[in-house]
Amino acid sequence: MLEVNLYGMWFFQEAVSFDMLGMWRTMGMLAKAVVVVLFLMSAWSVGVMIDRYLAFSGARKQSRTFAPLVAGALREGKIDEAVRIAERHKKSHLAKVVTAGLQEFQAHQAAAISGEEIEASRRALERSSAIVHAEMKRGLGTLATIGSTGPFVGLFGTVVGIINAFKSIATSKATGLAAVAGGISEALVTTAIGLFVAIPAVWAYNYFTALTESLDVEMDNSSSELIDYFVKRTGGKK
Repeated sequence: MLEVNLYGMWFFQEAVSFDMLGMWRTMGMLAKAVVVVLFLMSAWSVGVMIDRYLAFSGARKQSRTFAPLVAGALREGKIDEAVRIAERHKKSHLAKVVTAGLQEFQAHQAAAISGEEIEASRRALERSSAIVHAEMKRGLGTLATIGSTGPFVGLFGTVVGIINAFKSIATSKATGLAAVAGGISEALVTTAIGLFVAIPAVWAYNYFTALTESLDVEMDNSSSELIDYFVKRTGGKK
């Protein structure tokens, strides 16, 4: 497209299309690589979000049915039945913790239960809680990393776009807006994509972290209640 500036000098400018496909075509290879990396980060974070959502929803759903069933079995002194109930609720975070304590206590039932065996059950509950906590947090570090680095990856693309804008000015010997439109659009697109990737990742990280803390409280309470039950079963020995 032939244009004239204020001084009557003619120069040639290529028309810039501002739709997504047009901007993709005008991007340099480095900017395209940045966009590809950002979309891979986005896909990875979405995968982690789906995985964690399914894990947390399954844990809470099964725990709601597990808690009253195992409580009823323990009230009747049916520890074997309580273990079987726990084994049927494999997704429940409470079942995973309670199973460890019940099995440890069950292993010493044939012998005289002393305070040492109670302490062994307590340690088994603590180990199981730590393992379940680690399982619940799986992938959250990835979300934190993507949330914190996404804007910087986009910023890198922004810098590349600005450099390309100045190169366009030097190549075309023109200072009009059309000379830098391609580079500026490239810079803004990578910035926008970086924020688009990072913001949902940060939200999801905070949400799942809060859920993990809530599940930790539930596991701690269940462990404490189970230890109290063991103490009552053994006549108050600790």
